[in-house]
Amino acid sequence: MKLAVVGGGSTYTPELVDGFARLRDTLPISELVLIDPAAERLELIGALARRIFARQDHPGLITTTSDLDAGVAGADAVLLQLRIGGQAARLQDETWPLECGCVGQETTGAGGLAKALRTVPVVLDIAERVRRASPDAWIIDFTNPVGIVTRALLRAGHKAVGLCNVAIGFQRKFAALLDVAPAEVHLDHVGLNHLTWELGVRVGGPGGRDVLPELLAGHGDAVAADLRLPRAVLDRLGVVPSYYLRYFYAHDAVVRELGEKPSRAAEVAAMERELLALYADPALDEKPALLAKRGGAFYSEAAVDLAAALLAGGGSAVQVVNTYNRGTLPFLPDDAVIEVQARVDGSGAAPLAVPALDPLFAGLVSHVSAYEDLALDAALRGGRERVFKALLAHPLVGQFDLAEGLTDRLLAHNKEHLAWA
Repeated sequence: MKLAVVGGGSTYTPELVDGFARLRDTLPISELVLIDPAAERLELIGALARRIFARQDHPGLITTTSDLDAGVAGADAVLLQLRIGGQAARLQDETWPLECGCVGQETTGAGGLAKALRTVPVVLDIAERVRRASPDAWIIDFTNPVGIVTRALLRAGHKAVGLCNVAIGFQRKFAALLDVAPAEVHLDHVGLNHLTWELGVRVGGPGGRDVLPELLAGHGDAVAADLRLPRAVLDRLGVVPSYYLRYFYAHDAVVRELGEKPSRAAEVAAMERELLALYADPALDEKPALLAKRGGAFYSEAAVDLAAALLAGGGSAVQVVNTYNRGTLPFLPDDAVIEVQARVDGSGAAPLAVPALDPLFAGLVSHVSAYEDLALDAALRGGRERVFKALLAHPLVGQFDLAEGLTDRLLAHNKEHLAWA
C-alpha cells in the first residue's frame, strides 16, 4: 500500500509517521512518500521519519520528493496537509480582523475566509493532478478550512473525505474521564467542521447508553475548562460545544483577549523553530514531547483509521468525517458538507442518522453553511463583491461597514496569493 502526504515538510508530519509506525497492523504501508516544495525542510523531516520507522521496526519505505506528480503516482491514498502562505499568512489572518473588532482566527470569520481563498484553488489543482496520476486514489483532506475545502473537492468530482481531530480529541478526553476504553465511546457529533456539538456520549457503540448528563454532572468543570467557557454555558446548553464555538458564544471577550497577547501564529512559529532544531538531531528517533503542544492531537490515529476504512477492501468503520449531507440534516442542501459520524468503507463515507438539532444550534449551522457556499464561490471565481458577500453572510461579521472594511484588508494582505485581486 502506497500513501502520499502533500505537505510532508510540515512539523505535524512526525506525529503522522508515528501513528503509521505504531498502527501498522491497521494500515500496512509499504511506501510512504512525503511531498513538499521546501526541499531542505523536507529532507530534515524525511530523515526523522525514517528513524521513527526504524525504531519501531516498520518495514515500509519512506521517500521524499518535491515532484508532486511523481510522488502521487500509484498512490492508494493522498493526504493533504497544506498551509498556503505558511505561518506568515496565518499571522495576518489572526491580526487584521482585530482592526475591525472581529475575531482573528485562521479557520473561522474573516481570517478563515482568507485562508479558504488562498487554499481552494491550490488544493483543486493538486487533486486534478492526483486524478491524472492515480485515478483510483482517495484524497483525505486535513487542510483547513476542512469543510469548505472538502466541499470544493467533492463538487469537482474527486474521491475525497475531510478529516478533523476535534471529535477524536473529545472521544479520548471523555473516555479518560469515564475510565473506559476510547473504542467504547461513541459521540453524537453533529454540525459543520469547527461548528459542532456533542449531543450525546454513548458507551458501548452507536446504540449504547447516553452518559452525557452524567459526564456533565460529574466532570463539567474539567470539560468547561478545556473549552475555556463558563461551566454554566454547558449546563444551560445540555451539550458539549466544540471549542471553536467560543468564537461565537464569547466573541467580544475573545477579541479583547486576542488584542492583549501574542497571536497563536507567533507562538506556533516559535514552536516550529524549536521543533525543527530537535528534528535535526540525528539521535532523535521518536516524536518529541513538544509536538503535543503544536496542535493536531490524535491526528495520526484519526488518519490511520480513515485510510484503513477507505482501503480495507470490504471492511468498514464508523468515524466522524466531513462529507456530503445527503439529507442527514434536513434543513441543509444535500450537497452541503457536514461533520458527523459516518460509515466509511471502500465506496466512501455515508453519514449515519443523527439526533435532531435544536433550533438554537440548527440556526447557526444553517447560517454558517450558507456562508461556506458563498466562500466557496468566492474562492472559485474571485472578485471583490463575492468576498464582500461571503463576509456579510458570516455570523461573526454580519454588518455592512464591517464587511467593507474586512474586504479591503483581506485583499490587501493576500494579493500575492490571489491572482485576480
